[in-house]
Amino acid sequence: MRTINPADLQPNEFYRYMIGTIGPRPIAFASTVDAAGTVNLSPFSFFNVFGYNPHTLVFSPSINRHGHKKHTLLNLEEVGEVVINVVNYAMVEQMSLASAEFERDVNEFEKSGFTPLPSNRVRPPRVAESPAAFECTVRQIITTGEKPGAGTLIICDVLMAHFHDTIFDTNGVIDPHQLDLIGRMGGDWYCRAQGDALFKVARPAVGLGVDQIPESIRTSAILSGNDLGKLGSFPALPTSDEVEEFRISGVLNELFDEARYGCQYLPDLLHVRAKQYLAENRVREAWLTLLQA
Repeated sequence: MRTINPADLQPNEFYRYMIGTIGPRPIAFASTVDAAGTVNLSPFSFFNVFGYNPHTLVFSPSINRHGHKKHTLLNLEEVGEVVINVVNYAMVEQMSLASAEFERDVNEFEKSGFTPLPSNRVRPPRVAESPAAFECTVRQIITTGEKPGAGTLIICDVLMAHFHDTIFDTNGVIDPHQLDLIGRMGGDWYCRAQGDALFKVARPAVGLGVDQIPESIRTSAILSGNDLGKLGSFPALPTSDEVEEFRISGVLNELFDEARYGCQYLPDLLHVRAKQYLAENRVREAWLTLLQA
């Protein structure tokens, strides 16, 4: 285990540890305007939802390495309005281009090739190619300092939102496969919320808890922490009658025979089978298998 005191490193050195381990971070592709109406478009990966009553988004344009405020922050100090556009995989290279340090009077929509669309409630345009865009006003700007790397927290209230029809499934629910979002990692790394990267975890219930799992199961070398989490979410241990009924059903006979005639260790066989059940989210069958030992 490597233990580091941030005070022992230069701020930019510890920063690499932070952004390398805190992620993936969603990206706020923020469009703003200055008092003269000049448009700026820049991505920020210090971004997230902060509340939904009222609907609140937050992002942070930090002081750059030269000790200067980002153009986005300068614009927001003049015009407290922003459109936060989300970024999907089809946009990533153009978005990256927009993050280059162009002069303040340069329109990144034009440089990166994105299409501006008029917003309904705020002055900055939104990005036509973005699958979702949120028109916001700035409620508060909180700064943590004036040195390079200091953060400025922009707290935004959502006034209007726009969503591409293509990101919804047939039930009108946003489909993450169609949305195809990206996230920021450390260095030059990004990740894509697509394919095997997407998976479901059932909403938690008050179950028996990992602490109530028998020690022989809890300390299994075969079952993972994720497996134990699923087992611990089950409402209660099956009864002895249920365990016996499962045994009599014959579904585990091949395991019993293998242990009896093949010199295999029965608990290991049961744990392997239970792990298969858990991978299929068949938690009850997993418990009934494990308790055979």
